[in-house]
Amino acid sequence: MTDTPAPTAPSMAAPQPIPDEAADWSDAAWELAAAQQTDPPAPPAAPMAAPAAGAMGEAMANLSGETKTLSQEEIDRLLNFGAPEGGGPEMSAIQRLVSSTTVNKDRLPMLDVVFDRMVRMLNTSLRQFASTNVEASLSKIEWLRYTDFQDTIELPALIGVARAEPWDNQMLVSIDSALIYCMMDVLLGGRRSRPGRIDGRAYTSIERKMTERMMKVVLQDLGQSFDPLAQVDFVFDRLEVNPQFATITRATNAIIRVRIAVEVERRTGHIDIVIPYATLEPVRGKLVQMFMGEKFGHDTVWESHLKNELMRSKLELVAVLAETKVPLGEVLAWQKGQSLKLRISPDQTVLVFSKTIPLFAGHMGQRNDNIAVKIDTDLDTKQELIDGLLSH
Repeated sequence: MTDTPAPTAPSMAAPQPIPDEAADWSDAAWELAAAQQTDPPAPPAAPMAAPAAGAMGEAMANLSGETKTLSQEEIDRLLNFGAPEGGGPEMSAIQRLVSSTTVNKDRLPMLDVVFDRMVRMLNTSLRQFASTNVEASLSKIEWLRYTDFQDTIELPALIGVARAEPWDNQMLVSIDSALIYCMMDVLLGGRRSRPGRIDGRAYTSIERKMTERMMKVVLQDLGQSFDPLAQVDFVFDRLEVNPQFATITRATNAIIRVRIAVEVERRTGHIDIVIPYATLEPVRGKLVQMFMGEKFGHDTVWESHLKNELMRSKLELVAVLAETKVPLGEVLAWQKGQSLKLRISPDQTVLVFSKTIPLFAGHMGQRNDNIAVKIDTDLDTKQELIDGLLSH
């Protein structure tokens, strides 16, 4: 028998030699890389080895369980946050107007006075309601859109809808959970020093009834605060737990939100009063005053005295028989002694003017050898004449 060589095991693949382009580095290049503290450029991989290296990298990433974490900028880009609505780099003027979140508001100085008065009254009313020390203070008055208010409501919530009877509109009263639970503890003899945990559960019937009574107290004080300006009654309508069912105006309409901070037994909460801007429209003229009873500089005593003196003054009246239009060429051709035909009848109506204001209408006649005008109709423009004189 002849000895045959035993089969040898396949050997490991020898490492591939580095290409000449990567191995041929000059001393200056190595010194520059060391000075910049950067790694030398990786040698270009062989064309056939690139897919294998990519597959191996994915396999190693899957085995190690590493996942890519998106940055906030990438998340915003995926959700289209912060991008202009028009899709371009800048929005047009119309898009800016439509998408504007600011609310154009008029300055209502008297509204601050009304709510300051309400807070003082609310301190007394809530102390009687809770039979304990209650401190209420005006936190802030905000002008915003109704949709922005809905986004800030914390669920579960109790929202009271009320009607302003003379103004024929509605408003909202919202009490946060912390104040509701605090009032329940105080009224039912619970813990007074340490606040309970708010677990987000639905409100019970007792809590709803107690909140409804508290909202009626707030509405009563609000109505009394408006008494110096206008007589209004805020009548409680219903209690809602879903903000969508308590919608009283369009989402983009302007509202006024008044937040009142309430402290009971070292525990704090707040009451939100939401009044649509359209609700205050009947009394907007009084709310823009700087102080109670402001007349914008008018003095009624002086105006009355001036009016009486004007009634005694002499006034020049002009009776106009007729008016006609004549071309300028004919007017320039008129001569002295020339007659003009007015083409009016004897019963033609004559207007009596004071300057340019017509006062009366009548008929021309004769009385005691004098030409007279019999007044038949009062044109009701005397007040306009007086106002014109007063303005000067």
